[in-house]
Amino acid sequence: MATYTGEVTPGGPPDTRELAQLVITKVAVDPRMHNNCYLLRCRNTGQQLLVDAADDAPVLRQVIGEGGLAGIVTTHQHWDHHRALADVAEATGARVYAGAEDADAITSQTGVVVTDRLADGDELRFGGCRLSVIHLVGHTPGSIALLYDDPDGAPHLWTGDSLFPGGVGNTFGDSSAFQSLVDDVATKVFDRLPDDTWFYPGHGTDSTLGAERPHLQEWRDRGW
Repeated sequence: MATYTGEVTPGGPPDTRELAQLVITKVAVDPRMHNNCYLLRCRNTGQQLLVDAADDAPVLRQVIGEGGLAGIVTTHQHWDHHRALADVAEATGARVYAGAEDADAITSQTGVVVTDRLADGDELRFGGCRLSVIHLVGHTPGSIALLYDDPDGAPHLWTGDSLFPGGVGNTFGDSSAFQSLVDDVATKVFDRLPDDTWFYPGHGTDSTLGAERPHLQEWRDRGW
């Protein structure tokens, strides 16, 4: 089996990572925005969860396959992360999850009702797998990350647009939003999780917390 790299391109094949209890499939959509979408499948039950129905519903439906979909999580309200939400939700009947503070905006933009509004510390279960919700304020008011604390290995974290290799997400020149985001990322992510935590962002390549941790002060100093 090929080694997972997390390097995917729109129009190219997905990349799949197999853990003891969870299978992670990463696919990129939209050549302009290069959004990442992640299908998570519980190995024991086959139940699946999609993180960000960002675009290109036919590709996402192909990745989902015949296994159906228990839920769709939208990591935050920005338009490029939910363009296929209505199509995929209608096709699968999946529950729709989002951070509570972003839920109304997502519904307004997509016409899709958020069935489950998530808050910091909530748990999201599909099959035998469990994700913990981490609320990260700054990129948007209701941005969330999802933590899979693998009982058989290192933690895995889906960060949306709140954390990338090289820095926190865009706060659009708002210094208070940047301070909020970098503080939340420091205390709720880096202070809590070990260096071997692998994280999966909303765009581009993956990284580990250990690779990024030495640069936290640099991010604070530069202000973005």
